[in-house]
Amino acid sequence: MGTREKILAAAAGIMREQGYARATTKEIARAAGFSEAALYKHFADKTEIFLGVISSQLPALDTALGELTAGRHSVRGNLVRITATAIDFYTESFPIGASLFSSQDLLDAHRAAIRERGASPRGPVSRLAEYLRAERTLGRLPSTSDPDAIAALLLGAAFQQGFLRNWDADSGDPAGLARKLVKAVLP
Repeated sequence: MGTREKILAAAAGIMREQGYARATTKEIARAAGFSEAALYKHFADKTEIFLGVISSQLPALDTALGELTAGRHSVRGNLVRITATAIDFYTESFPIGASLFSSQDLLDAHRAAIRERGASPRGPVSRLAEYLRAERTLGRLPSTSDPDAIAALLLGAAFQQGFLRNWDADSGDPAGLARKLVKAVLP
């Protein structure tokens, strides 16, 4: 494991335990076994570390969305896989991101930094809706289906389950729940 990966692993652990707001670059560097200067050789700031943690240290929602190809595998199977992955992703990311809402100034600064990098928490819903539009064009979804609503419903439910799994510490079966959610939007 290289320096960058060690920093991201340390950051993920600290952010899971203390949240983004309380995780400092100094503490992350120390936990990774490096100086803070070494951390800044690999990352511009804490926001970049956060994005690295989200993309490489948590269940791979971004990767799963990138692998969706219209016309490949069943729509239902694809949606179950994405929804189960999203439940796991939101379960892991909720403790990290929840502390962002503890301060309006922190939230505003984080939003601005995320926007500067072209990232957005709306991205997964948009990408899933785009996939669903392509499936509708191929005739694999009814022409009356609403890709934006289906994507919002599935990923919104996954987000809620991530919250509930943290609240109750109930891991449950994401795949079983994902099948039920998909069945509700694709009877």
